[in-house]
Amino acid sequence: MIILASLGYTLKKKDEVFSWLQHFKALIENHTEKKIKILRTDNGTEYESNEFHDFCKEVGIKRETTTLYTFEQNGVAERKNHTIVEVVRSMLHDQRLPKFLWAEAANTAVYVQN
Repeated sequence: MIILASLGYTLKKKDEVFSWLQHFKALIENHTEKKIKILRTDNGTEYESNEFHDFCKEVGIKRETTTLYTFEQNGVAERKNHTIVEVVRSMLHDQRLPKFLWAEAANTAVYVQN
């Protein structure tokens, strides 16, 4: 499962990333009246589809990728994700909740932290 930390999006499959990007772009541009200029990602395969590349090129989003296996280059986001995962595990364990509530717990953790 992928967590998009500060927004509380949870994706079940990596192939949902492209549709999420389209939704996220519309949301950001409608709320802030600013355009997304750069998208920094790891070298995950979910960001490598032709559809994803074409969309970024068409709307003028510059893509930057971090070096493989160097979480330090994206440290803030990685730390935020790690913190959320720790909180979710603690919530589920402490309350003896089933794992299928993971996404709900993640949304709650993001909401509380924001």
